[in-house]
Order: sequence, then C-alpha cells, then structure tokens
Amino acid sequence: MNIYISATLRSFFGGNDSLETDAGNIADAIKFLTDEYPDSKSVLLDDDGNIRSFIRLYLNDTDVTDPKKWDEATDDDAELLLLPAIAGGRPEPLITDDRRKAVTLDDTEVERFGKHLLLKEIGVKGQKRIKAARVVVAGAGALGSPVIEYLAAAGVGTIKAVDFDNVTLENTQSQILHTARDVKRPKVASARDKVRNINKGINFEDENSHIDKDNIISIIDGYDLVIDCTDNYKTRYLINDACVLCGIPEVYGAIYQYEGMLTVLNYGNGGCLRCIFPAPPPKGMVPTCATGGAISPLPGVIGSLMANEALKLIMGIGEHLDGRLLSIDSMNLRWRFLETKKDKNCQICSANPLIRELTEFDYDDFCGLKEDESELPVEGYEPEELARKIESGESITIVDVREPHERAIQRFPGAIVIPIGQLARRKGELNPEQETIFICRQGQRSILAINTLREAGYMGPMYNLKGGIDAMKDIMFSNEGAWL
Repeated sequence: MNIYISATLRSFFGGNDSLETDAGNIADAIKFLTDEYPDSKSVLLDDDGNIRSFIRLYLNDTDVTDPKKWDEATDDDAELLLLPAIAGGRPEPLITDDRRKAVTLDDTEVERFGKHLLLKEIGVKGQKRIKAARVVVAGAGALGSPVIEYLAAAGVGTIKAVDFDNVTLENTQSQILHTARDVKRPKVASARDKVRNINKGINFEDENSHIDKDNIISIIDGYDLVIDCTDNYKTRYLINDACVLCGIPEVYGAIYQYEGMLTVLNYGNGGCLRCIFPAPPPKGMVPTCATGGAISPLPGVIGSLMANEALKLIMGIGEHLDGRLLSIDSMNLRWRFLETKKDKNCQICSANPLIRELTEFDYDDFCGLKEDESELPVEGYEPEELARKIESGESITIVDVREPHERAIQRFPGAIVIPIGQLARRKGELNPEQETIFICRQGQRSILAINTLREAGYMGPMYNLKGGIDAMKDIMFSNEGAWL
C-alpha cells in the first residue's frame, strides 16, 4: 500500500509526501504510521482512537474515514490518502428563465462576449444568465483575485467582494488583483478599480468589513452563489452555515504550499463543509498558507477552477463538484476526484439540525479560538522585553518551533530548533531551572507548543513571544533585511 500524505501533515511524518507499507488493510496502515512516527498519533487520532474530525481518509479516491471499513482487505497497489481540511448530471441553472429573459445584451456586449456566444453550451441564453447573476466573493486575496477577475471578464452582472484587509507588499506575490501602487489600500477598493478596468458594466459592490455571525446573513442574502476564498477556519464554517440556512450554493476552495482543493457545497446531492470535515483542526496544529506559504501560480489554478464551477452553476451546464472534492498537487502533478457524501447526522444540513441560528453557535470555541478556562493561561513577552533579555545576556532558552523553510527565510540567533511534534519526547533537552521562550512566526504555534509540553509533564517556566517573529523582526533583525 502507498500512503500519500497531504502537505499540511508532512512535518509529522519526517517531511515525506508518501510512504510504502505492506499493510493489508487500513487499520494496519494507521498502526504502521503511528508506530513509525509516534508524534503523528496525537494528530491523526483523538483520545478514543478515532481519526480526528478535520482529516478524511481516501482509499483509491473512495472515502474510508469510517472505522468500520478499516479491517477490509486492500490490494497491494492501493493508495491511501490522508487529507486534512485546509473544500453529475445536468442540473438546473441557478438563474431562472424569467431572470434570464429580463436582461438584454447590447451590441458592445455581443462583441465583448463573442467567444462565449460561439459555445453551444453557453450562447445568448447562457450569457444572459451570467449577466443576471449575483455573486458574493468572500475574500479578495490570493484565491479571490482570479475568481473576481474571471467573473468580471465573463460578465457576471453583480459581484460583491467582501474583505476587511489592506494590501501589503507581500500580497503582490500571489494576489494578482493588487499591485505595488495598491499597498496600504483596502483590498476591496483595489478590486473595484481592477473590475472597472475590465468591464465598467459590472455592478461591483465592495464591502470593507470583517465577516462575523452578526453580518454574514445580510452579506449573502438575496445572492445566487457564494464563493469562499477566505483563509481561516472560523470564517469558512460561518460562511458554510450561513449558506445552508439561506439555501445558497457555495463554491469552496483552499490552498497550501503546492496543494489545493475545491468543491461545491450545499447544492444538488452534495453536503456541506461539515459533512466533509465535521470540525477544524485544533488551533496551531496544522499550518496555514500564511505560515507555510504557497507558490504564486497555485491560487490562479484553484481560483480559475472555482470561477469555472461558478459559471457552470449559474448557467446549469456540465458536471459539477457537488458530491466530489478535487484535490490538486501541483508539485507532483496529481489530480484526484474524491467522493464526498452528505452526512445524515450533520449538525446543520441534516433533516434534524442542531444549528438553527448562527447566534446560538459558538464559533470561537468550535475553532479553538477561545481560551480553555481549565488550562493555565500562557504567559508571554512583548518583543521589546525579549530583546532586552537577550541584550543583557540573561540565561534563557529560546526554542524555535517553525518549519525549516521559515527558518531559511529568517533565522533567530541563539535559538534551538525543536518541531512541535518532537517536543514531548525531547523535553529533556530543556532546562527547567531557567525560562524557556517559544517562538514562531505569529505567536500561535508557540502557544500550542507550551500546552503540548504541559501535557507531557514539563514543569519549567515557559513563555510565548507575543506576535511572534513578525512582531519582533524590526527590533531584532533590522540589520539583516526585511522579512520576505
């Protein structure tokens, strides 16, 4: 059996993207993984020995996450995929005939969209459906950039872009909506200008706000489709739940390093995000695009496919990704269509949902953003405080828990390197008689590191660098060049 490991989990498996085992079934394969890589056990399995909710198992593209399937014999050439959350037929179009007939195409539009009109599946009727469509794009960053551009170029009549962030120079590497001239401007303002340059006939609505459970319904209500291009689990589950409650289909996409995924949710025979991934990973356990990076063209690949799915849904043509998840590994050129199923016990889209109002659900707690009152609070140092300790020569231990590629970009002088997955078994390398300060890029994984050591019984004083190296680089590393 060949076991393929998604990039976000590879640090727990020695950096390997695939492993071979002579295991004859999935149960033996899981045992092989946890025996060979003991640090992976707490990531793969919960306290009851079941696969964690943010991970799906696929055997030859069939979902085998259910432990009841683990004892079934597998072929020697079988491939098992570990896929964590980081998403047929001729369906009815989202835009009805009445709405299609209510719009017209002028001579300029006939010329502009001539390549569409030549396609028999689109033609005049399809282009008029596109013009009548109202689409929300949540996130105007890496994925949102190609989505917004292609929807505008295709002639989607109303596009609402929602994002609360401003453009940074770092964004221009992969967020093709924005240029160096847009740095410090709201992303939605930059997106608005780009859409105007593409097609002034587009009704572009820019909403510079943070999506939360108090405004999400008003943001998406009355629109035909929502495209999730966000970058955090809380917002992703919030968008999913709001779409289910409003009865709006959703196109979902995500990227990390060289990998991406996309699917269609809340449409046709497919389920929702909770059906695929019932819960997100614990905070800090799985790296994100912000900390792990992504190759520049990857969001273009995934975003273009998301826009393609959106246009097909609007017109009601082709096969869709409802009930299927497309997983793409751009490094190794692997494309997989993975089966997904509607969960009859889903908390929100089942016949008897537990979630009926967004205000009744605690998304911070669900996504691990709320401090556990039973846990001791994690104390931390501000960047200036740590700088003074280092400059005064105090006896402290600094532990860097970042990934190797992050340390290659920016080192932290004097720090020892211990990945989070190795902390429990390497705690003997730390001196419990002196302070140990844990560092990562943004100060989140270091908190996870401290709690991991506490669970392992380490009793020495431990502190977190607040804000991580991002907050400290101008103090400590101004002579070594800017953070890239």
